[in-house]
Amino acid sequence: MRFALAAVVLLASYTAPAAAQEADAPDLVVVISVDQLSADLFAEYRARFSGGLARLQQGGVFPSGYQSHAATETCPGHSTILTGNHPARTGIIANDWIDLDAARADKTVYCAEDESVAGSSSDDYTVSDTHLLVPTLGERMKAADPATRVVSVAGKDRAAVMMGGHRVDELWWWDGKRFRSYAGRAEPDAVTRTNRAIADRLAEAQPATPTIDQCADRSRAIAVKEGLVMGAGRFARAAGDARAFRASPEFDAAVLALAAALVYDMKLGEGPATDIISIGASATDYVGHGFGTQGSEMCLQLMALDASLGDFMTRLDATGVDYMVVLTADHGGLDMPERARIEGAPDAQRIAASFDRAAIAKAANAAAGTPDGSVVFNGSDIYLDPKLSAAQRARLTGLLVTAIARHPQVAEVFTKAQIEAAPAPAGPPESWSILARVKASHHAARSGDLYVALKPRVTPIADPGPGYVATHGSVWDYDRRVPMLFWRTGMAGFEQSLGVETVDIAPTLASVIGLKLAPGDVDGRCLDLDPGAGDTCR
Repeated sequence: MRFALAAVVLLASYTAPAAAQEADAPDLVVVISVDQLSADLFAEYRARFSGGLARLQQGGVFPSGYQSHAATETCPGHSTILTGNHPARTGIIANDWIDLDAARADKTVYCAEDESVAGSSSDDYTVSDTHLLVPTLGERMKAADPATRVVSVAGKDRAAVMMGGHRVDELWWWDGKRFRSYAGRAEPDAVTRTNRAIADRLAEAQPATPTIDQCADRSRAIAVKEGLVMGAGRFARAAGDARAFRASPEFDAAVLALAAALVYDMKLGEGPATDIISIGASATDYVGHGFGTQGSEMCLQLMALDASLGDFMTRLDATGVDYMVVLTADHGGLDMPERARIEGAPDAQRIAASFDRAAIAKAANAAAGTPDGSVVFNGSDIYLDPKLSAAQRARLTGLLVTAIARHPQVAEVFTKAQIEAAPAPAGPPESWSILARVKASHHAARSGDLYVALKPRVTPIADPGPGYVATHGSVWDYDRRVPMLFWRTGMAGFEQSLGVETVDIAPTLASVIGLKLAPGDVDGRCLDLDPGAGDTCR
């Protein structure tokens, strides 16, 4: 599909680009986030890659990059990559949070929405960058030189927004049926061509992906529950099934085809300043949730992504532009416990029915003498009604901590006071305490009054179903560790195995393009991409 779609979408022709403005700066920066590509998956498959992921390994390889915070979800993770800041500073503390003072009836706030829009809800929202509190690298580049073009393309709106930022020339995401942007923006021909090609593709049923030798040893059917079997699927799709398209290798191929088309049509990298395009490849996340991180489905997805990335980079080569690629991920992931137990992880389990949030809240309210509705669970965060008195809040907090901490699947419960009193995280990210990880995700105005960390390998999905058998979001390293790959023509290859952070990407790229950052501007630090030549950070 990647070749057929690319052939339809890429219709522009090329002339040789102008010389780069600075000899050391690339003409184009390409930043790719592969949603849910954990460091564990990268390590498992890296020797099998032969396309783009193989080429990227010829540059600078940091196999232990850390989304070092606790909230290992899509929105917080993407907010770190091009801002250089932890979620505590970006304000993106989760995919959504609770605002009990919100004017609307729905008190849940989606990370990439504008909840002030009349009639909106967290499920039916207007996409917005309003909640991102810091600038992205692209914004800083444009502020330094308005000739810079900033482009963001992704399979999810939150990925496009959090990597693109507030000042974008083009920003496009998949809305479930087509690529779209903010209201009032003109649709470039590249987007029109891509949407037309995808519509044609979706109209046709697709047979199962052919078996390949690299994935033969990964195909093993595992019963999740009666009537739900995963591990040997090959992405057959009925005509018109957009959800199945999204959770298949075709999805990333479409995103990369659109990105290439925008590079071609806009002649990115051929202007007077360095341009930047961010790309959110989301299919690995949908495959991970829908089928788990092992099995034929994930293997076929990663092999196809490798091929699609290789095709994408070949098309960039053809432009003659001097480009630099960075590839990383927004978080890792955990396989479904049914397979994990078979494959040697006896502690893998689903959240027990005894962790009944409604019952816990009801019992705590009854004991504290507070009204029903005073406790709101939202993922790992627990919010208390701001209208409660200080004495009521203290009593309710103590009861909740006691009740939750004694549950056998809970590792830690922290109060807001504990989190805010903790020192800022420091040192290698792999050595951070659980409290330090939570601190890096905590924003006083948006985070909850308590934070609950489950024990390792506890999957917070009590009743799995089609499309949702496995997940991420924990404080543990299988969700925190991601690869970080830097590549550019002529770059000397090296591998650095020590822990680094995704917040280090933005300051590293800033150094590469000669953009000065003031001390304290970002949480991350510049990484040396030429160890043989001494420290290259400027």
